[in-house]
Amino acid sequence: MPGLGRLGTLICGLCLAAGVLLLARAQEPPRTPRLEITFDETGLTPLERLGLRMFFDAAFSEPAGVSCASCHEPARAFTGNNGSGLGVARGSLPGALGFRDAPSLMYLAQAPAFGFVEKDGKRVPVGGLFWDGRANTLEEQAKQVLVNRLEMNNADARSLAAKLARAPYAGELRQLFGERVFDNPDAVLDAVGKALGAFQRTRIFQPYSSKFDAVIRREAQFTEQEQRGLGLFKIRQKGNCAECHIVDEDSRDPRASPLTDFRYHAVAVPRNARIPHNANPSYRDQGLCGPHRSDPIAADSRWCGFFKAPTLRNITLTAPYMHNGAFESLRDAVAFYATRDTNPERWYPGGRKFDDLAPDYHANVDIDTPPYNRQPGRRPQLTDEDIDDIVAFLHTLTDGYGVSKQSARTP
Repeated sequence: MPGLGRLGTLICGLCLAAGVLLLARAQEPPRTPRLEITFDETGLTPLERLGLRMFFDAAFSEPAGVSCASCHEPARAFTGNNGSGLGVARGSLPGALGFRDAPSLMYLAQAPAFGFVEKDGKRVPVGGLFWDGRANTLEEQAKQVLVNRLEMNNADARSLAAKLARAPYAGELRQLFGERVFDNPDAVLDAVGKALGAFQRTRIFQPYSSKFDAVIRREAQFTEQEQRGLGLFKIRQKGNCAECHIVDEDSRDPRASPLTDFRYHAVAVPRNARIPHNANPSYRDQGLCGPHRSDPIAADSRWCGFFKAPTLRNITLTAPYMHNGAFESLRDAVAFYATRDTNPERWYPGGRKFDDLAPDYHANVDIDTPPYNRQPGRRPQLTDEDIDDIVAFLHTLTDGYGVSKQSARTP
């Protein structure tokens, strides 16, 4: 990005459309103000500053025109799908579309490496990046995207190195990684990963500036509806959302509330018919079992249909929801959890449950943890009013609380 100089401000805005929601009792609460993340380039290290320039460089892809920010827009809490409108990301090649919704990059620095932990006497998967945990670090994640045919589409490290040797920041790469860095294409790829990883570890991506964080610090108070929503979010026999999205009201440190447990869950999100890959009725995205993973985990059928629980921080900015972008509405996403089993016809064609998971793996789906442990026709654990209250609480998780400035410059 030639001539970047001092970076003034990076604007994040709310891009969800307002309107009456299908099957919703009422509209969601009023939209939050535009999120403004302010930082000064001079406060960044040389490596972080290089990562910033790379993040917004649309010459990175093949053909040129797609940057990291194309699928991870600052205006949407560093998520987005490069304008595909389908629930999955559009790549740099004409017609190229990915398999999954591009997740937010915010707060990913907290995620542990992929592995297994003991939970309720069972060994369960946890950590990693992407929806299937196939990258252990931000550096690995960035490198995989650069050479993915459906994303940045660089043929290999050599072609990427040749491109970066002509970039306006090639001199910075030499200064940071050695004068002869371009002699070794793999070293260039590693350098790009290190720069992008360093940038994503800055406070820009984890500001902890939401109303929720202000309440945790005892600097603000929830409204009555927001407080009710938090209660319903936590109560096991109501929303039970905190089972997978951890909150800690007792700690005055917002970092104790990651709003994810970093674990994997099989919740059987409905099939998204808009995804081109799904035009093939035999195609199934099995999460930890592939199609992206090809290690021994993918061969273990116990984990087919499991996807990582994302953080709910900035959830109001990151539609569409779920790994396949099945839900455009945050309220529908909450209602799905409450009524998946009591009213399956609302979510699955003909009421045939778990339609995006191969029948052999239906037994992997969680049907025991509340609110899933109810049969068709029974009363859901959450009423329409309860769902509205939880959505009101979720709006408190949007960063930029109390910021009044409404305009600034985006790189």
